[in-house]
Amino acid sequence: MSHVPRVPELPGIQVPRHSEQEIWLKRHVARLCQLDHDRFPGSQPVSFGMRDLMKLERQDYWVCEKSDGIRVLMLIQTDLQTGDQMVYLIDRHNSYRQLNGLYFPHFEDPRKPLRDTLVDGELVLDYDPQTRQETLRLLAFDCLVVNEQNVMSKTLDKRYGRLQEWFYKPYAKMMKDHPHMAASQPFQIKVKEINFSYSVEKVFALDIPALQHGNDGLIYTCVNAPYSPGTDTNILKWKPPSENSIDFKLVLRFPPLPADSQQPDFYAKPIFALHVWCGGDRRAANYELYDTMHVEDDEWEKMKMSGEQIDDRIVEVHWDAHSSHWRMMRFRDDKPQGNHRTVVENIIQTIIDGVEKESLLARSNAIRSAWKARLGQPSQPQPATNQPPASRPPDKQNQRPAPLELRYGPLQTSRYSKVSGPQTIAGMQR
Repeated sequence: MSHVPRVPELPGIQVPRHSEQEIWLKRHVARLCQLDHDRFPGSQPVSFGMRDLMKLERQDYWVCEKSDGIRVLMLIQTDLQTGDQMVYLIDRHNSYRQLNGLYFPHFEDPRKPLRDTLVDGELVLDYDPQTRQETLRLLAFDCLVVNEQNVMSKTLDKRYGRLQEWFYKPYAKMMKDHPHMAASQPFQIKVKEINFSYSVEKVFALDIPALQHGNDGLIYTCVNAPYSPGTDTNILKWKPPSENSIDFKLVLRFPPLPADSQQPDFYAKPIFALHVWCGGDRRAANYELYDTMHVEDDEWEKMKMSGEQIDDRIVEVHWDAHSSHWRMMRFRDDKPQGNHRTVVENIIQTIIDGVEKESLLARSNAIRSAWKARLGQPSQPQPATNQPPASRPPDKQNQRPAPLELRYGPLQTSRYSKVSGPQTIAGMQR
């Protein structure tokens, strides 16, 4: 039986929400990042569409596989008077978790601690099929601050160099020189391998098959762009069009009782309403009804048997073109909100105007030639492969999809939703 990759749980001890410690940490991170707010400072990619193939020709991009894990920032906070180091994970909820057992030496003098540092990465759970052992790893791929130096304005190649030389190599040498320290580490740390954008065939053929964790597509990052908190159009998230997904809030709407139309029938199969986030924070989030999700009868029975709460959770769905329905992939409890309405519109347009794997591979030589031309170097064509010739699929070559009709409407309060119904129905948590 094959092993199904799973998303790890966050290690560490939760810093109490709204505590003095959390408030201080958020302000400290804002100061390090030179931001005027204390929100999550990580960058977020945009979905890859057909128009972005030209971006890859016009600008230098690096590409890597997109790991299916938990996006985190790791904060190293050092007290220079005492030399003590505290290490925290920051998730997309902007929650902080304190870690024990980690120490990061200074790159010039390992007897001293590395100063305040903020690293961007993905926490994954690797599974070795030979030993059947699971290993929690942090895959670092970028940095915002290293040794008290804000590097967000630097280009990606410079930031990646600092990540390797100032952050990772001194730590890796310490672990090699003192292997007994591995037992106290909450997870292993690696730096993610990044490739030139025209080497995407190597990522598909070698990198992804060798993974010990799940893969969720590709990430293209513009080399010459600074690190930008929030949505960053210079970071492109590619998935096959059929695998593009959207996060909605799932709300169950139960039909009325046959004998009493004023009362909901909690034993019947509900309507699975998908609500799109229109802004606001956790306490005053604004959602509107967008569409419905299709659930087969046997799937609904399994949901009930699970005993889990189904209602009022963030759910990841994909569009099934064969049945013309949204279909559930998984719950996303790691996300504080669903995708914003504007993001949903972009993703749906990307599904329509999506780029297949073959189109990416076919464009590689043109991307490589353009890259070499910017460097003033002669371009050697890549060896021929079994991939299709370098042309767009005929059905997308000369036509663009019709504008999508987006459906929104005011969200009406319903007596059939969770807020007015009991918490437990027929032994199932709602």
